Amino acid sequence: MGFDVGVVAFNQDGWGPPDTAATPASLGGGAASASIPFAPFSRSDKLGRIADWTRNPAGPAAFAAASRDSVFDFSSVDDSLAAGAEDSSFRLVDAKPPPRHPRFGPKWRFNQRPQLPQRRDEEVEARRREAEKERARRERHFQNHRSHHHPGFRGNQSSSAKPSVDIQPDWTMREQIPFANFTKLSFSVADQPEDLLLCGAVEYYDRAFDRVNPKAARRLERFKSRNFFKVTTTDDPVIRRLAEEDKATVFATDAILAALMCTPRSILSWDIVVQRVGNKLFFDKRDGSQLDLLSVNETAQEQLPENKDDINSAHSLAVEATYINQNFSQQVLLRDGEKVTFDEPNPFASDGEEAASVGYRYRRWKLDDEISIVARCEVHAVNADPGGGRQFLTLNALNEFDPKITGVDWRQKLETQRGAVLATELKNNANKLARWTCQALLAGADMMKLGYVSRVHPRDHYNHGILTVMGYKPRDFAAQINLNTSNMWGIVKSIVDICMKFEEGKYVLIKDPAKPQVRIYEVPSDAFENDYVEEPLPEEEQVRPPSDDVDATAKEMDAAAEAEVNNGTAAEGGGGEKSVEATVS
Repeated sequence: MGFDVGVVAFNQDGWGPPDTAATPASLGGGAASASIPFAPFSRSDKLGRIADWTRNPAGPAAFAAASRDSVFDFSSVDDSLAAGAEDSSFRLVDAKPPPRHPRFGPKWRFNQRPQLPQRRDEEVEARRREAEKERARRERHFQNHRSHHHPGFRGNQSSSAKPSVDIQPDWTMREQIPFANFTKLSFSVADQPEDLLLCGAVEYYDRAFDRVNPKAARRLERFKSRNFFKVTTTDDPVIRRLAEEDKATVFATDAILAALMCTPRSILSWDIVVQRVGNKLFFDKRDGSQLDLLSVNETAQEQLPENKDDINSAHSLAVEATYINQNFSQQVLLRDGEKVTFDEPNPFASDGEEAASVGYRYRRWKLDDEISIVARCEVHAVNADPGGGRQFLTLNALNEFDPKITGVDWRQKLETQRGAVLATELKNNANKLARWTCQALLAGADMMKLGYVSRVHPRDHYNHGILTVMGYKPRDFAAQINLNTSNMWGIVKSIVDICMKFEEGKYVLIKDPAKPQVRIYEVPSDAFENDYVEEPLPEEEQVRPPSDDVDATAKEMDAAAEAEVNNGTAAEGGGGEKSVEATVS
């Protein structure tokens, strides 16, 4: 028995069967083909069922009523549920290949620790907190640097800062010089300085202090019987005599020249009085000037309290640092009566008055054919050279007042991390250290000694201990702190040239308290002569902190230090001397 397969129609004009398909009668051809349902579809549509012969009607009546076309009808409830189930299980197959992750990338990707997934609200909150921190940091940076745009300028300056001297209405501003102009200057002094005169007497340095360490600190003593003189230029009888002999055209002191040379590093306001007399210039300081005190944390980012009653205020710390330097410069000497005397005695000490160990060197520098400078420079001690000569030393002390403010505890770091301690001081006291270096270079010192002096207790500003002493060659130390001698003399030469163009009279050079610039004012001839100056209280008149065990602690420190020195001397057994030069790690 044969089965007629028939002819399969082929549609050349589109997709699906042709409009007039030649279907055999056995498959419902002819008129029967019009009753077969057909739904056109595209290739992206989901293919479903065409017919379902597996469905059973609900009963005989429904079976009798059902036509043969019911297998193509999916409008019933059961069929809708089945279609919904099929739709829910339907998944679109993506034919695209998965993205390839790079096998090689930045190294930090492999070092990242896997993090747990966070909720979206937590991520948003974390981003918001980071944005607030960044905004606060930018605001602090803007407040600290809004008026200080040169590299060495720090932000330790309040908006209510006042100039070091009150500017009067009758003063006339003659010149305004920004710090940016100073940093570009350069001038080299060709000839070596000439010593015109040496005055005073100095004692020998005690090398035992090179072996002092924080574990065997020395108590800082007070030298009330020795007098320290801070005489300005025009009050110096030797400078008056040299001016009458026409030895130079410009006269100053080493402290005044150092302040001018380190002008770009300064933050606090200061002033220098300039007097033009004939063809000569005299650079003076006022009585009670800011130059007489040593600043503390001047270039630090954290601002010190402004209340003078606070022991950690800027003024109180400046007075404390000044007394520490005076006492330190006398304690580290050999007080055996042996001194090195110079050509003339101390020009400021009266008969029978005990003067501090200071030697004054009146030196002359020739800037050009018309301008030469004479400055009074100070040396504090002398040291025996192994070759039989003598070395001049300058003695200065850095003071620690509260480790919590500076962030570095000297008693813990000085033995193992001296370089870190010095780096912190260079950041917080850049101007003070640069001035000391300038003064050592001007005085021709062979070595500059830096002492590290700390309070016995952070709240006790009256008793101190010497933790260690370090020595540096001035030129090497200047190179370490990026102090250029050509730029130093370039600043002095430019200011001298400006003042030489003025008429005879009195002028004052003032460092602006809020901006990196200096101004030169023309003032009356009687200015600053009748000013009332509030002198700091002597150390013996200052209020002592309420402490009962201060003397006992000081005695223990002295006893431990003496034992340490005796043990070190016995161990040496008369051996060679320890090198005084230290290097910054």
